[in-house]
Amino acid sequence: MRSRQEALTPVDDRALSLAASLFAHAHQGALAFLSPSNGWPQVSRVAVGRDAEGIPLILISGLSAHFAALSHDPRCCLLLGESGGGDPLAHPRISVDCRAVRIPDVDKPIHRDAFVAWQPKAALYVDFADFAFWRLMPESASLNGGFGKAHALDASTLQGILRTALALASAPPQS
Repeated sequence: MRSRQEALTPVDDRALSLAASLFAHAHQGALAFLSPSNGWPQVSRVAVGRDAEGIPLILISGLSAHFAALSHDPRCCLLLGESGGGDPLAHPRISVDCRAVRIPDVDKPIHRDAFVAWQPKAALYVDFADFAFWRLMPESASLNGGFGKAHALDASTLQGILRTALALASAPPQS
């Protein structure tokens, strides 16, 4: 049996483009975190936006389990990618190891309009006092482009991917 390292494919332009596309088009993701009460992993679906640098943003309630968990331990993992028909494992996805950083309430207005533009339904709750923005700072990622297309991405590679994703997300739709 091959080791994980042996199974990884070198990162090429195609992998970089795929990763940027997954970030650019993500409106939601699965956020994994560790429960502060028992240490067990938990997962929650989150609405995803981005800041001016392309870094993923989430807006979450102080009443949620993931708010308490990220306040206790900022390590988390964000899974992006949509499965279509057929085998869900054949569809591309990226699992991003992140460090969550709560954005101070005083800076909430800086991110409000851009987040609501990306997540229109968030207009219903973005101004609630118990909601806060969190920036998910990518540290590494596992990109899976389908069977036999696994890539490891480091933090510096992810910075470039996020810049490309930001440009893709803000580009006008192509006809």
